[in-house]
Parts: sequence; structure tokens; C-alpha cells
Amino acid sequence: MAILIVDDNTTNLLLLAQLVRGASERPATTFEDPVDALEWCEDHTPELVLVDYRMPTLSGVEFISLFRRMPGLADVPIIMITTENEARVREQAREAGATDFVAKPVEANEFRLRVRNLLQLNEARTLLADRALLLQREVAAATAHIADRERELVTRLARAAEYRDPETGAHLHRMAQYSALIARQLDCPPQFCQRLLEAAPMHDIGKLGTPDYILLKPGRLDDAEMAIMRQHAAHGAHILAGSASPLMQLGEEIARCHHERFNGSGYPQGLAGAAIPLSARIVAVADVFDALSSPRPYKRAWSLTDARAFLEEHSGSHFCPDCVAAFVRAWAEVLTIHASHPDAECDGERI
Repeated sequence: MAILIVDDNTTNLLLLAQLVRGASERPATTFEDPVDALEWCEDHTPELVLVDYRMPTLSGVEFISLFRRMPGLADVPIIMITTENEARVREQAREAGATDFVAKPVEANEFRLRVRNLLQLNEARTLLADRALLLQREVAAATAHIADRERELVTRLARAAEYRDPETGAHLHRMAQYSALIARQLDCPPQFCQRLLEAAPMHDIGKLGTPDYILLKPGRLDDAEMAIMRQHAAHGAHILAGSASPLMQLGEEIARCHHERFNGSGYPQGLAGAAIPLSARIVAVADVFDALSSPRPYKRAWSLTDARAFLEEHSGSHFCPDCVAAFVRAWAEVLTIHASHPDAECDGERI
């Protein structure tokens, strides 16, 4: 890295370059025209700048102001060299971004000390910035590793539920994709959309606690059996409760509330409207649509248009109207998701 010297006087440039060589091993790059110096700085980052105050093209203050606006040059130390000792001049230079001042005629020992001190400070600043960047990268890598482990855990939990439920891996994959699609249509933040995609497959994790004679019954459930089946929402929330992970917290929220209905007739808490978390309102639409349009031991698959009609018919009662509207608005993408993940090809697939 070089020390940049800008002075319209050739003699002064030679003198300053000689003084720089006595103060540092860094090479000196000199310019008589401050405009040429600024063009050089577009492709180079000097370690220190020495600039004269009085120059015909740009004043030292104007040069510093333009220099500071260039990318990556906000912290480079700048020494202004001038015969001006007025407080007004130095105040203008400080406001423009000058770091220090040296008065003409330049005293060699003072000059060397100022240059060495600023170079040492800049070196320390650069080292600190490098360490901060290294730490930031290490933290990012560790965070990504934790996120990967969380996603693996979600996948394994969802697979465990699959072994006890006639629903397939394709259903979980599709409904998660539908959920993320609805969230995007609602202009939810990208981080929420991604987290919803990963958490949605845990919606029925509570079925791990549902007896097989109910879970696998081919016919309709009676009232007593339905009451036991409905406990899976609370069971799922209990399984996922108490985690510090935002992903698991979202999974708990979805597991508990995805059977709530917009008009308050759902379970387990009878929540209504906006009292139902948005994540659960979204998953309710995605889950019911795919359940209706998928075959089960106790029913045949509905057509996609019939399943869509069911959502629209029950918008505002069973389902959140905004979520249904967002789903219908993205119908072309819904069809793509459905066609891309058929049951026969996705069973056992990672969620």
C-alpha cells in the first residue's frame, strides 16, 4: 500500500516524497493534479494521504471532501499541509475529513512522527477490522451449522409422524410449499417465508400421541374418537414447547393453532380472526387443500378445482379470507407445485 502525496508544486512533491521515505518503507505515489489523484484512487486504496491546501484545480478541502465520498476511503488518514494557520481553514478541513495538519515549512522530525503515528493507527484499525470480519464469518458459519441441525431435526420429526399417519411425505412437502407460497403472496418477510416452509411439516407432529385404532381407522370417527383425535394439536404444541429456536417456536405455534377456524369454531382454544397466528391461518389453507386433493384410506382424492372451491366457499368461516385470496391468486404456481411432487415419487423424500 502506498502513501499518496498531492501538491501542485513539483519541488514540494520531491521534498515530501523524500520525507516519506525517511519515515516509512511504504512507497510514495505523487500527483500534481488533485483530479488525477482522485482518478487513481478509484482503483487504489492509499494507506495515508498528504495533500496541500492551496491548489489551482481543487483546494485541499475540496479534494478531501471528494476523497471521503469514494467507496472504502472513509477511514484513510489524511494530513493537510499548508501555510495557513487560521482556525477557519482547519475547521473546514476537519469537517471535510482531515485527520491531522502539518504547517509549512515542514519540520522533518515532526513530520516523521506524525506520519509514523498515523500509519500505526491505520494499521491497528485495519487489523481490528480484519479480526471483526473473521469473527463475523465464524459466527455466520456457526449459525448456519445450527440452522442445518434444526432443519435435520424437523425432517426427522416429520418422518416420525409419517410412520404413524397415512399422510405421505409428498403431502408434507406440498403443503409446506403451498404455505410458503401463500406467505410470499401476503408480502411476508423472506425470513418468515423460509422459516414457515421449514416449520409447516411439523403441524401434525402431535399425532405421535394418537392411538393407532383412531389414526388408522378407515371409516369416519365417532364423537368420542374425534375428541381424542383433536388432542393432537395440544400434543404437538407440548412436544415442541420450550425451545429457544425460532424455528421450533414457529412449529409449536402452527401445531397448536392450525385447526382453529376463522369464525372461532375450531380447536383447541376456539380462537377467531386475527387472534389466530398468521402462520397457523396460512397452514390451515395449505393443509386442507392438499388433504382434500390427496387420496386417503377413507376417501378418494378431490379434483384440484373442487378443493379450491371448498376453500373459497368457506373463506371467512373456516379459513382466513386473505390467505384464501392469496392462494387463489397464485393458482398457476399451485398447479406447478402439485404436479412437481406426486405421491408416488415423494414418499420418503426429505421434507
